Amino acid sequence: MFIGLMATSALGTGLLPATALANGLVDYKPGLIEQHLAAGKTVFVDYAASWCSTCARQERVISALRAANPDYDQAMVFVRVDWDDYSNHEVAVSRRIPRRSTLLVLKGDKELGRIVAGTSEEQIKSLLDTGLQAGT
Repeated sequence: MFIGLMATSALGTGLLPATALANGLVDYKPGLIEQHLAAGKTVFVDYAASWCSTCARQERVISALRAANPDYDQAMVFVRVDWDDYSNHEVAVSRRIPRRSTLLVLKGDKELGRIVAGTSEEQIKSLLDTGLQAGT
């Protein structure tokens, strides 16, 4: 019972377990995205795999853009979904994620933007700017 109360308590306070990754992304755990959306936050979701070169390029571009404009971090929660762990999970299936290297911006019950395998700075900046606008 004590464990159940702790889990309920953690959900109620927004403290679902998550690991902050070195690049400023939060490692996805089931329910994390929905929790942030329910709290009114804008969520940038990065479906990636450690072995994916397209994902690595996207990550470099995202990191550089975030470093150049700290407002992105104020406006959005950045979540990384490990494709190897969650490609067949509801977090990917329910949003019809076709492959790793897919980036999304979500707010409430809406998808505001999506990039699939795109790596251009212009394209990724546009998606980040969409999230910035929604998050402010």
